[in-house]
Amino acid sequence: MGKTTSRGDAAARAERKFEKKLDFYAKVRQTVASLSTNKAIAKKVRSRQKKLKAYDLSTLTEFLPDLKASQQPKPAEFKLKSKTRKNLVLKEDNQLQAVINHPAFQSDPLGAIHQHLQSTQPTVDEKPKIRENKNGNRKGKKKSKASAGLQSMEI
Repeated sequence: MGKTTSRGDAAARAERKFEKKLDFYAKVRQTVASLSTNKAIAKKVRSRQKKLKAYDLSTLTEFLPDLKASQQPKPAEFKLKSKTRKNLVLKEDNQLQAVINHPAFQSDPLGAIHQHLQSTQPTVDEKPKIRENKNGNRKGKKKSKASAGLQSMEI
């Protein structure tokens, strides 16, 4: 006629069903929590990448000249051993003492340095540059049409 199950079995089945729902909801909560933390971490990573992108100067390399030959120093020149370093320090110390004891330096230190730089630095020929505006034309006052008309009448 109808069901042959007892009420005890129905209650146990309902209890199992309820436990399964609780487990499912717990897994859903755990997944949502992990996804939200992953999303927060991804936001932080993206913001860091944006900040780093502001400091990325790799796009400027195409406009700069190649300096590979001058960037590779000769290793023998720059390796200073302790003996070489000691000799260099002694030589520089002697040079400094000679400069300090020089009478021109004692009377006018800045003037002596200025004179030394003028005698040792190469001279630079600077020509005054002609200014040009945005169109590439030289700057200057343009004559008005009225003054141009007067000049033609005088001729």
